[in-house]
Amino acid sequence: MNIALVLSGGTGTRLGSDIPKQYIKVNNKMIISYCLETLINNDNIDYIQIVADKAWHGEIEQELANSKFKGFSNPGANRQLSIYNGLTDISKYADDDSYVLIHDAARPLLKDELINTCLKSVKGDKNNMPMEDGASHIYDGVLPVLPMKDTVYMSEDGKSISSLLDRSKIYAGQAPELFHLGKYYEANKALLPDKIFAINGSTEPAIMAGMNIAMIPGDEGNFKITTKADLDRFFELEAIDEV
Repeated sequence: MNIALVLSGGTGTRLGSDIPKQYIKVNNKMIISYCLETLINNDNIDYIQIVADKAWHGEIEQELANSKFKGFSNPGANRQLSIYNGLTDISKYADDDSYVLIHDAARPLLKDELINTCLKSVKGDKNNMPMEDGASHIYDGVLPVLPMKDTVYMSEDGKSISSLLDRSKIYAGQAPELFHLGKYYEANKALLPDKIFAINGSTEPAIMAGMNIAMIPGDEGNFKITTKADLDRFFELEAIDEV
């Protein structure tokens, strides 16, 4: 079973909007609706669980006239606690051997190709992953990544350069991230009650727990709307699509 966990509990304060960014309308559709539409129409996704504040449940449900939607989960005090809340609810109807695909509502340009590649790659499909020996392996999760294009530096104090990092070994992680449900749930549970507040990325608990996470090529078009410039970029892309 493959369950999509969509994170929509953020407030989007960096954007300076009156409402959270994922609920801003573009072409008469909330931003969250774009990724939901992709997930609903993807044949490999069985169910959708959404982390969202209760105040937005009604508007979101209007976009979900589909049996894949299983329910809402409560937002947590930080992103990883929101994920944990979602995992807890998913575990009530999915077995441990299921997979959970974690995606941000503020990444509207999710594509079927990336979803399908995640699901194939976690099972070691050698046609979707570069493997030196050509053998098939089974992974505990998959993380889409982008290579670093700029020179990357390390600063210990945030004021001066401490060292130069090897750009060829550094990658930027994206969503959606795919995990073996049982192992990932236990990895997050192990961080309670306090360590979970220090988590910066969804894959971090998996790495800390020793899960084997594969990297696949990400999609530069699958950007997250964080700033007004990001929102303007999305408006422009959608305007082009409408022409």
